Amino acid sequence: MDIIFVHEVRIDTLIGVYEWERQAPQTLQLDLEIGLPQTVACQTDNINDTIDYGKVVERLRQTLAEQHFLLLEALAEHIAQLILSEFGAPWVRISVAKIGLLRGVKRVGVCIERGKRL
Repeated sequence: MDIIFVHEVRIDTLIGVYEWERQAPQTLQLDLEIGLPQTVACQTDNINDTIDYGKVVERLRQTLAEQHFLLLEALAEHIAQLILSEFGAPWVRISVAKIGLLRGVKRVGVCIERGKRL
């Protein structure tokens, strides 16, 4: 399986269980690994034969501006399902982290995998 990766995407959104977390947008860091449904782009050199990672990032920015979550787990699941359904990926691995939320901790987050590796 060929995999596109997009690492260290920074997106500001409202998220958190506690009221103080939802007072202002927090910066999240996303790391995405997206399985490709086919490998023909290697031969054709055509963007239409792959998943356009620019469009994926644009779509994520849009959805996180419109929708807010309490848990990182729910946000990661939403992103995974979006990529699987809207972009036709057979498999994804999504890591979502809050940056500098806890004193002395650089990042705290969750990593999920959905779909099947071909």
